[in-house]
Amino acid sequence: MTKRNVAILLFNDVEVLDFAGPFEVFSVTSELNNYEFFHVYTVAAELGAITAVNGLSVNPRYCFADCPRPDIVIIPGGIGSRVAMNNSRVVEWLQIAARNAELVLSVCSGARILAKSGLLDGLEATTHHEVIEHLRELAPHTTVRENVRFVDTGRIMTSGGISAGIDLSFYVVDKLLGEEVAAKTARYMEYAWKDVR
Repeated sequence: MTKRNVAILLFNDVEVLDFAGPFEVFSVTSELNNYEFFHVYTVAAELGAITAVNGLSVNPRYCFADCPRPDIVIIPGGIGSRVAMNNSRVVEWLQIAARNAELVLSVCSGARILAKSGLLDGLEATTHHEVIEHLRELAPHTTVRENVRFVDTGRIMTSGGISAGIDLSFYVVDKLLGEEVAAKTARYMEYAWKDVR
């Protein structure tokens, strides 16, 4: 089985659990299986410290210029998604990365960035409950669903607020690698993933 590259976007004022939750799920899944399944890394427009929501400083592993081609792209949210969605470098990188990616996931208000990149047109999507109306404005050709943990439209998947990104990540692991692999990761993380599907 070919190892999949999992790229997680970072930007200033990104929500911590939005990126750290999926990072943990995909990384632990790989770790528990001889690092065979995923190469998980963070990427930002430029190298250098990113200041996440509430002041956590994080260093992206790659910048757009040297990022390995991702098979799975994860777009987190946070207050900073309002700025990131209007950053042409972010939008262009996502559009190019999404063209060749197997899956594109958003967490929380990261759906805004997918919307501005044109990736939600004609699809169903969800986001944080406080961002539902804004997403409807940004993506008038998208059916925005409320009160769901995540939406799977095939290649593009979106999840609700913050912790829902963990649920979506487990769903993807299950879908790609099977329930046994996902359950092994959940046991290690002591996460009740089956209870929220």
